[in-house]
Amino acid sequence: MAMSAHAHCVPIDDLPGADFVQRGLDALRAVAGGERRTFTPEALLVAIGARRLRAAGLEVPHAPGCPRQPELALYEALAEAHADAHSRYNALIRRLVSFERALEARHRRLGEALSAGHPASR
Repeated sequence: MAMSAHAHCVPIDDLPGADFVQRGLDALRAVAGGERRTFTPEALLVAIGARRLRAAGLEVPHAPGCPRQPELALYEALAEAHADAHSRYNALIRRLVSFERALEARHRRLGEALSAGHPASR
């Protein structure tokens, strides 16, 4: 199983929506590093889930200038690019939630294996 270079001991590459989340993480890192100034839809989606993603072991960068309401910023960005922003927004949120649930389940299983002293988890 591949380990994301940005995951904190939790492999994510095979989780549903990992490609989208990884692009969001990369975009947030670029903003945090001063390489870019704007927030992509992927970055805004990761910002929406940042607290939950961090709690599940993923390193989510703190990007200066991130909108205080990334939900609204994402919707506005989608409205500029898509005729049906509402449907697109809901689809992205469902994708994020699916990823979060899968990540939390994996994080929980890894934590249980570590606490049980399972040799494969070391």
